[in-house]
Amino acid sequence: MSNDPARVREFFTTRADGWDARFPGDGPAYDAAVADLGLRDGDTVLDAGCGTGRALSALRSAVGPQGTVLGADLTPAMLKAAVRAGRHHHGLLMIADAGRLPVRDGAVDAVFAAGLIAHLADATAGLRELARVVRPGGRLALFHPIGRAALAARHGRALTPEDQRAEPRLRPLLADGGWDLVSYTDEDTRFLALAVRRG
Repeated sequence: MSNDPARVREFFTTRADGWDARFPGDGPAYDAAVADLGLRDGDTVLDAGCGTGRALSALRSAVGPQGTVLGADLTPAMLKAAVRAGRHHHGLLMIADAGRLPVRDGAVDAVFAAGLIAHLADATAGLRELARVVRPGGRLALFHPIGRAALAARHGRALTPEDQRAEPRLRPLLADGGWDLVSYTDEDTRFLALAVRRG
């Protein structure tokens, strides 16, 4: 699939209605990844590429009633599915390209990004944009509910060293985007890279 925003939107528009039904067992993996992000009461968190909003409930629980949860996605149909599932009650949803966010500099404490990096038109520029909206010392979670090998197998392809989520590729990619990788997990049951925004 192309990473052109129009193609990404088209890809997810055709899949939005059945998205949650395709992956019914992902909830616990999302909850665990949100817990590992280390959010506190009152924090502001952005779910970049929030899709149908599967992380929003866990993010709301983590930041509490005084916190702020923002969900941004490029595809209106995915956000409509989030609303149908009642997930808009957990955060403010907005149609936005993760590469050009309508969020002021340093406004958020952390970013949660499930499956996002594979869909960015330019990974380095996208990571820089996420760094722009996060305060220095804030955190980023790049997450997927299954690991790289399991995902490659699901799509019927071999895992290659060129995969930008491979640690030797991801670490410098994050560094170029203004982040320091602090934790990296790639198991069959989840992928989670945690990074800290440079001061």
